[in-house]
Amino acid sequence: MVSRFQSLFFQLHYRFFADDGQDLVEFALVAAMISLACVAGMRTVASDISNAFSNLGTTFNGNI
Repeated sequence: MVSRFQSLFFQLHYRFFADDGQDLVEFALVAAMISLACVAGMRTVASDISNAFSNLGTTFNGNI
């Protein structure tokens, strides 16, 4: 049981204090910024698609 705790401690210590994790944090920040930009862009795209379908519905109802 002690060896499991030691192993967990060393793994956590390595993850928090190793320099290799810096690249992972930077990658995560870039991925978060890209996802926020996509979410912001989707609102505009969704609004445009909704307007296009509304225009199509109005056009079809007017011609029938």
